[in-house]
Amino acid sequence: MDGMLSQEEINALLNGFTSDQASSSDSIELSPEEKDAIGEISNICMGTAATTLYSLVNQKVVITTPVVEISDWDKLTADYAKPCVFINIYYKEGIDGNNVLILKEDDVKIITDLMMGGDGLNPAPELTELHFSAICEAMNQMMGSSATSMSSMLNCKIDISPPEADLLDMAGDVESGKVSDFMSKSFVRVTFKMTIGDLVDSTIMQLYPLDLAKELYNRFSGNAEEEKPAPAAEPQPAPQPTPSAPPQSATPAPEQTAMNQQPMMGMPMMGQPMMGQPMMGQPMMGMPMMGMQPDVNVQNVQFQAFNPMINPAMQQENIELIMDVPLEVSVVLGRTRKSIKEILEFGPGTIIELDKLAGEPIDVMVNQKLVAKGEVVVIEESFGIRITEIIKEKI
Repeated sequence: MDGMLSQEEINALLNGFTSDQASSSDSIELSPEEKDAIGEISNICMGTAATTLYSLVNQKVVITTPVVEISDWDKLTADYAKPCVFINIYYKEGIDGNNVLILKEDDVKIITDLMMGGDGLNPAPELTELHFSAICEAMNQMMGSSATSMSSMLNCKIDISPPEADLLDMAGDVESGKVSDFMSKSFVRVTFKMTIGDLVDSTIMQLYPLDLAKELYNRFSGNAEEEKPAPAAEPQPAPQPTPSAPPQSATPAPEQTAMNQQPMMGMPMMGQPMMGQPMMGQPMMGMPMMGMQPDVNVQNVQFQAFNPMINPAMQQENIELIMDVPLEVSVVLGRTRKSIKEILEFGPGTIIELDKLAGEPIDVMVNQKLVAKGEVVVIEESFGIRITEIIKEKI
């Protein structure tokens, strides 16, 4: 009444404020449907990315089913205390936002070593600019293929910008500009288990801002609803025949039945063939089957006389069409046959005797077909073949 608040009123206001804060904090969560949708999108995208990574490292890559949860920066740093490689992926078309892919430093060293032709057993002690360029190229191809898969799921074209990679020690001071979307508020964390041959058995994480996760769910669920069949689309009953045009009965008339049951002169009864005659369903020689036309005009086919003469002008014109087709020319010095045991005993200095004599013409093959014979000559510093005989095929 005098403008002052009593202690009870102050406590009521504080309790109300606390409850509002709790309700707003509790509202930051994902429903089971949203988690399933995000998990399905991530699973399909990472499956495509694993196939792309396999082609880059030439090792079997397996990425398991994702685990989707709400996380914050403190919980993330507790799980990933060691230095990690943050790869920022920005969407430039289709959806608005970005996500972050987190890989452990040791995993990146092995992946980049395999990409550079190494065996992955002795990776570099430290990541250099060359390693960051390699992992960015790998992520560009992996996430590019993931964006293609996402485009087909969301029914819209999705494209990404070239990824950016940074090595961050989350336990220490982190430049907030690189991860500002994730340090100040909660986000969606998708965790995968990744194995690369016998070299990597680790986990990777993908971070989505809540707004982007909600947008992906809305688009995914919207497309799923469009693909559902309409409730009214029920199977319709077959149309009934109109009374004005009743179908003809399959039962023959009594007169016709009696006629069919009586055998024709010289014809067997139904189901009882005569000796040396074909069964029912097989036509007899000179007798047409029931339903076939009895008078069929059959004549022998007459072909036009074959003229072996070919127009030279036409032949030359046809050859011009294949003049640029490449053919493989090989020269065979000689051949021999050896057993597996003899071949396994080959080594530097082993002499193999061929079936050709010294000075005998060698074979010139075109697409594994013998066309000529010749002799070996030396043209400056290269070997060559002088044709001595053209093999004419006998027709």
